[in-house]
Amino acid sequence: MPRRRGLTVRSVARGALALLLVAAGVSHVTWGRRGYRIVVPDWATRVLRTDKDAIVVASGAVEGILGVALVALPLERRRIGAAIAAFFVAVFPGNVHQWRTGRSAPGLSTDRARFVRLFLQVPLVAWAWWATRER
Repeated sequence: MPRRRGLTVRSVARGALALLLVAAGVSHVTWGRRGYRIVVPDWATRVLRTDKDAIVVASGAVEGILGVALVALPLERRRIGAAIAAFFVAVFPGNVHQWRTGRSAPGLSTDRARFVRLFLQVPLVAWAWWATRER
């Protein structure tokens, strides 16, 4: 089958996902850095043997790198998509922790918003997987 050129729904979805990841990564290492620390469960600092700030910065760096890689490395698109999906799964415990403790973070200042955020993880994983399956 010939390769399609130009914009497709998947290519737009990939671009939007890349933009989301880069923006989230930037927010983790700049203006939102302090607020995101409260999302990190205490057990994560023990398991990773570091502090909450380092985890926030590292997760932001990973988000940014994944977003850039999604655009810059089209031949690795499927692997990067799998890594993005895995990243979204890996950060889910932080979302649960935030909901259970009732702590606010940037953009999530109510119990309802924190609860709804839990259900956004599945579409994010699906988005990453689906948008990166096209060659």
